[in-house]
Amino acid sequence: MATKDEPTDPLTPVLRPVRAGNGFEEALEQILQVVRLGLVPGGERLPAERALADRLRISRVTLREVLKVLQDEGLLESRRGRYGGTFVRPRAAAPPRGAEEELRRRVADVDIEDVLRFREVLEVGAAGLCATAALSGERAERLRAALAATHDAPLTEYRRCDTLLHLSLAELSGSATLTASYAAVRATVNGLLDCIPLLVRNLEHSQRQHTALVEAVLDADADAAREMAREHCGGTAALLRGFLS
Repeated sequence: MATKDEPTDPLTPVLRPVRAGNGFEEALEQILQVVRLGLVPGGERLPAERALADRLRISRVTLREVLKVLQDEGLLESRRGRYGGTFVRPRAAAPPRGAEEELRRRVADVDIEDVLRFREVLEVGAAGLCATAALSGERAERLRAALAATHDAPLTEYRRCDTLLHLSLAELSGSATLTASYAAVRATVNGLLDCIPLLVRNLEHSQRQHTALVEAVLDADADAAREMAREHCGGTAALLRGFLS
């Protein structure tokens, strides 16, 4: 976790050295999380190959194999020239036709109820830890800035900013294990949310919950923070279940 004097790197919660023996698979998982979580916005460039390989502690050959897979899947694109590199492809503004069928297909590959329960446990725990820690100074400002970004975000950027707010809470909890676990489960949830439309009324409700959650954390009211996090996760779960019913 960043200290007061260190700049916040949005990739820190996800990118970490991979274990020997599964370099390709773990690197693929982590970069896929970066894309699904929106840690690098659509149209923006990933870190340079050398820096990314060093960070993951894999060879550049292995990294290029990972990037090629994600390019073939349409998630990344390679650009040549002075300002080239590997870029995240922008997401569509709305779910494509057949999105509900795609949602059902994706749900068939995961235990959705387990994912949603685990997400709630992590979010409630992170909210309680942040409130108990009585965030102040740079850490409190970071949380306020993440909240403000969700209020100012256009629809096409809303889910990315929403993700960054929740990921900030996880990281500010002080538990690297909780943060890594949350990044993984949130990437799965985002893969499902991408298949349903953004509903204005739902977003307005979520924003009120976000505000109440951040206020409870900054007021060091752990009980209120945990209850609001639980309520907020319940809303997302109900939305997904509604589209699956």
